[in-house]
Amino acid sequence: MSLSEAVINYRHEYRVERIFNRMKSRLKLEPGEVKRKEQITGMTNLLNLGVRVLTLIEYVVRRSLQHDEATLPDLHKENRRKKTNKPTAERLLSAFSNIFLVITKIDHCEVYRSLTPLSKLQTEILNRLGLDRTIRLINFNF
Repeated sequence: MSLSEAVINYRHEYRVERIFNRMKSRLKLEPGEVKRKEQITGMTNLLNLGVRVLTLIEYVVRRSLQHDEATLPDLHKENRRKKTNKPTAERLLSAFSNIFLVITKIDHCEVYRSLTPLSKLQTEILNRLGLDRTIRLINFNF
């Protein structure tokens, strides 16, 4: 392998390490929570799926931002003016932490639903993910 190939492979190593770091540290799987082999296998598969979803969210949004040569503002709580073209999935998801759904049922027949309106940033993230920003509420029987 040439020096330039080795450098490129080394630079991609961080991405793989970051994925495993998410699985080990951020999701915090405690050894006492799983005891049987089936539980360990199931939890590992579930965590693997979660990490893949986080990675996919990041990839799609970053690719869209790079394609449009754009940035997303307001993802850094410590500095609202800071813009980024490489947001983490955690920051993207935290932008949706202030959404509330209120369901009110009156006299067992009328159901009213109210959803917090989406902000500009939330709408932009959904657009970057290729998702429809109109949310339809399904009629659940509560």
